[in-house]
Amino acid sequence: MPDAPTIDTGNTAWLLISSAIVLLMTPGLALFYGGLNRSKGVLNMMMMSFSSMGLISILWLFYGFTVAFGDDQNGIWGDPGQYLGTKTFMAETDLWGETGIPLYVFMAFQMMFAIITVALISGAVSDRAKFSGWLLFAFGWATLVYFPVAHMVWGGGFIGAKLGALDFAGGTAVHINAGAAALALALVLGKRVGWPRDAMKPHNVPMVALGAGLLWFGWFGFNAGSELTADSTTAIAFLNTQVATGAAVLGWIVVEWLRNGKPTLVGASSGAIAGLVAITPACAFVAPWAAVLLGLVAGAVCALAIGLKYRLGYDDSLDVVGVHFVGGWIGCLWIGFFGTSSVSSLVSREGLFYGGGLTQLGVQALSALIVTVISFVIAYALAFLIEKTVGFRLAAEAEADGIDIAEHAESAYDLSPAGGSGGAFAMAGIGAPTAGGGKPAGETAAPVGEKVAG
Repeated sequence: MPDAPTIDTGNTAWLLISSAIVLLMTPGLALFYGGLNRSKGVLNMMMMSFSSMGLISILWLFYGFTVAFGDDQNGIWGDPGQYLGTKTFMAETDLWGETGIPLYVFMAFQMMFAIITVALISGAVSDRAKFSGWLLFAFGWATLVYFPVAHMVWGGGFIGAKLGALDFAGGTAVHINAGAAALALALVLGKRVGWPRDAMKPHNVPMVALGAGLLWFGWFGFNAGSELTADSTTAIAFLNTQVATGAAVLGWIVVEWLRNGKPTLVGASSGAIAGLVAITPACAFVAPWAAVLLGLVAGAVCALAIGLKYRLGYDDSLDVVGVHFVGGWIGCLWIGFFGTSSVSSLVSREGLFYGGGLTQLGVQALSALIVTVISFVIAYALAFLIEKTVGFRLAAEAEADGIDIAEHAESAYDLSPAGGSGGAFAMAGIGAPTAGGGKPAGETAAPVGEKVAG
């Protein structure tokens, strides 16, 4: 009898660490988006990321993982009953492939990808989306788009296994996917009140930089962790992630310098994200010098691409389209231009060579186009349906007063005098209840939703 499979403790430890730091990317995204937002909408912006951590985790457990990584059924989704969340599969032999990693660990790692992909979309519609509408959209889009697309690209579906498209860590499945949905959402919800006439500058630049730093840190788990094992491919993915991101920071701020006369910290932070996005699909398929060139190109092109919204008239609040959609396309195509068989063991499938070249470039472009169309069409239909039924766009008056108060009855920056009521009551402008349920002596509760100081 052959020996039963055993757990590889090194690979398992690496993937557990990678999973944890990929999860940290979503709070990092919340800080990045929150700092870029206006002060009266920062909490709502961050809530959309944190709610994704809650909602998508549960969906992934019960059916998302099996749809994405179950045995292929039709090229579009996996066996819906294979890994259903209510099943138990923690036997010693329940490992993921030949990695020696317990199935639950791989499931948790991929869960973090699903969470942040949904959260990325939210930056396109800051300050104007009802929170209830966002939750409905996140539920529908994850179910109808992300889970099947993850299967198509990574789980044995037709884009990866049949078409032969390469996406090491999420250029198509994550960034192009989220960017296309962000564009659809921005079109359905329309422009913010006063955009583009009014200046809508980032309210907290240090918060932006902190969020970008956490994203940069977590991206090593995102990219290098996607090898699943600790080997030479992990090493090249890790190195390429760093050098491409550093080059993208330079590419973005050079464009800023030439265009505006001054480089900015917001620009450097955005450039880092552009580089991280672009290297994601290509990190294990290109040499380090090509990763540096990719970063420079992505940083410069994405810095220019964010201006498209002013020319074309769509209000992508925090430039999800300009950074994630455009950066994802650049990285996806880069494999066709500069892919090489010398840096990865994943360059052949079914006996065919999948390095760079015109054929692979065409395959990469087709895969990106397929994901773009699927995500945009379904996201647009979902958003339109939500808007016409329960409502998705916030009322103009509530938007003007501030979405944080209107949707969450709290404010990020409470400037009221010290000594008032504490906790959520104070943030909402409501007097804290006494033990008997009444109001504290000398205090009058303000109506929920009334604008408060700060």
